[in-house]
Amino acid sequence: MSIDAFISYSHADEKAVDRLHKHLAMLQREGEIRAWSDHKLLPGAKLDPEISGALDKSGLFLALVSPDFLASNYCYEKEFQRALQLTEAGKMRIVPIILEPCDWRASPLSQFMALPKDGKPISEWTNQNNAFLDVVTGLRRVITAPTVVETQSSGEVPMRRPRVKQDFDAIQKSEFADRAYDIIQSYFENSCKELNEMGDSILKAKFEQMSQTAFTCTVVNRAKRSGGEAHITVRNSKQASHFGDISYVYARHASDNTSNGSIRVEADDYSLFLTLDSFSGGRRGDTKSTPQQAASALWVDFVKHAGVEYE
Repeated sequence: MSIDAFISYSHADEKAVDRLHKHLAMLQREGEIRAWSDHKLLPGAKLDPEISGALDKSGLFLALVSPDFLASNYCYEKEFQRALQLTEAGKMRIVPIILEPCDWRASPLSQFMALPKDGKPISEWTNQNNAFLDVVTGLRRVITAPTVVETQSSGEVPMRRPRVKQDFDAIQKSEFADRAYDIIQSYFENSCKELNEMGDSILKAKFEQMSQTAFTCTVVNRAKRSGGEAHITVRNSKQASHFGDISYVYARHASDNTSNGSIRVEADDYSLFLTLDSFSGGRRGDTKSTPQQAASALWVDFVKHAGVEYE
């Protein structure tokens, strides 16, 4: 069952909204969420009726919290206050997403569990892709949790989300591997851009697409005279390699007959997922990962070779 999510934000934070939409792409492709923001309004649309209509039919209210959000009469006084009314009526759940440090804990937003974890502002994360991944992971938990219905007065039984067992065929697994590879490639490309945009001459990164099914990446830590470089080549094997559905090797422009580890598509009775294997024995495939989680884990492991770690 898909849920409608209303994204409330200040126009000063448009870049963050664009980034959130990109990180919500898999949830939207899976049909789990339909995210609405005023980006969808066409020229000439009447703002108040359109926004009110979208807000009233939504089950999730995603508040992108920043100093500009708190200062906005429309976001805080209109949209958020209406969301509070819907929440009190049992028709909506409010999820604050903290973009920047601000006095949000002094507002009614403080009564709701915030994302990312512990309400740490996204702007304070070294790699903001990791922050948005934490947000998406949290939203997955919200979406898949049983729907809470007002039961005190009506006595209704809470609605529960059914899990349906199924078998996954070779085409489904192949398409899942292709989507996972695209997400990993995009994650690495964006992470390299973010390192280079930090304006710090110490860290430099280079992303190169080798083909439609392979890319290579280099990170240089100029603060280290030795051991300050990290290289990786990642390939989508198209199910033609014993190295796994997606393989990686810690070398630049590596050939397709070498590998240091693999990412494999697996399935249980309910869903497809990824497992990560390190052929050096450091990590085995005992954890079910989403493509975003696999991308983050592989990036963190990769940059460690250059002496780079994230908080």
